[in-house]
Amino acid sequence: MSNVRVRFAPSPTGYLHIGGLRTALYDYLYAKQLGGAYILRIEDTDRNRFVDDAMKNLIESLEWAGVVHDEGVFLNEAGEIVQKGEYGPYIQSERLDIYKEHLDRLIQSGHAYPCFCSKERLETVREHQRATNEMMKYDGHCRNLSKEEVEKRMAAGEEYVVRLKMPVNVDITFDDTIRGHVSINSDDVDDQVLMKSDGFPTYHLAAVVDDYLMEITHVVRGEEWLVSTPKHIYLNQCFGWEAPQYVHLPTVLNKEKKKLSKRHGDVAVGDFKKKGYTKEGLINYLALVGWSPEGDQEIFSMDELIAAFDFGRVAKAGGVFDVDKLNWVNAQHIRQLSVSELTDLCAPYLLEAGQISAAELTERRPWLERLISTVQERIEVLSDVVERAALYFTEEVIPETEEVETMLRTEGIPVLIEAMLAELDTIEEIDDEFMKGFFKRIQKATGLKGKNLYMPSRAMITGQLHGPDMAAVFVVMGKAGIQNRLIYVKENFTK
Repeated sequence: MSNVRVRFAPSPTGYLHIGGLRTALYDYLYAKQLGGAYILRIEDTDRNRFVDDAMKNLIESLEWAGVVHDEGVFLNEAGEIVQKGEYGPYIQSERLDIYKEHLDRLIQSGHAYPCFCSKERLETVREHQRATNEMMKYDGHCRNLSKEEVEKRMAAGEEYVVRLKMPVNVDITFDDTIRGHVSINSDDVDDQVLMKSDGFPTYHLAAVVDDYLMEITHVVRGEEWLVSTPKHIYLNQCFGWEAPQYVHLPTVLNKEKKKLSKRHGDVAVGDFKKKGYTKEGLINYLALVGWSPEGDQEIFSMDELIAAFDFGRVAKAGGVFDVDKLNWVNAQHIRQLSVSELTDLCAPYLLEAGQISAAELTERRPWLERLISTVQERIEVLSDVVERAALYFTEEVIPETEEVETMLRTEGIPVLIEAMLAELDTIEEIDDEFMKGFFKRIQKATGLKGKNLYMPSRAMITGQLHGPDMAAVFVVMGKAGIQNRLIYVKENFTK
């Protein structure tokens, strides 16, 4: 068993973002490839932004996507939050005593100090720094208060935070897996708040303490945390710990090369699921947003991603989230599904649209699977099935384009209609055997052949010039459906 341990540590301040899913995915791929452990930890110390059902949504979204953790926070069969693993609790608000103990160690060793500055004073300092173009950072006002002064102010009930005491003029260096060698001088780093006045730790203290106690070997996170890493390196040094390996991922960008956010449309994993992206398609595409495999393969199963993934091939520059490319990748995964699997996935959309009933899902299953097989090559996301299957649930023929309408008004159409209606009168129901020689018989009766036969036939039945195999369409529509559509064309498009 590998000693690699990685964690995905989201904050329950909203639903799982597509960028968060990619971080979790890279964690998962790396851990699985090396036989290590992937942990889900919940960082809920920002109580002002806490969203009640966000934790449940995070877990459900990750489980749906197949990015399933080995330890941490889970949902049981009753939908209740439970924790599994030897390093818990895995919810930070349940670890406050642990952080308090470690904070006291920092204060005792002189690496941290109470700060009594009011919000008004801090804002005045910031305004001055802005006006004089100075670096925006805490000015150290409470950094060297005497022990007596601190105790006196605490006894008086003054509100305070606890800050990290950064060293003066020290180069803090580390090697990031993606960014390479990074060096930042401590004078350019703020005396970060470690404990807020409400008694909750900030991310900086809680993450460093938890990563050490949970024996995390690789911290994989977004590049926005790169500037905070010197503080985390120094915090580890203050405790006498070896820092984990840091891996800072490029940002997920929109097409305008700006950070993907809610302002640009759907970004929550649940939005993509609802639209009908398969988990295989979404995961496959997300892996490619920032990472490039060695060869030219683009369509991957999860097992193939696990085998191929390498942090060494993750780019430094942000990866652009291209919905068109996502749709293409998702469509390839839809093509790979069995008709039965695709029918199960499409059924909720057909039900919601009122195209079929719950009873029909079982009573007409073979017919429904045949229908789905005719649209499988034409849907990019599962929700497309409603539009693609619509022609099977109406007896109107709606021309897709002006070209189709023009074709339906040509003089050969009435002859074609009468020949088809006559042929249909010879049978009880359309089946595959009947369709084998159907168009040859129509050709013989009308003298039409090739595209002069097939394109008008498709136009009359589907309102389209291109689409699925016509024999399959006839079988799915059935005798009455085809007859009614032919009569509709006769009455509405022919003279």
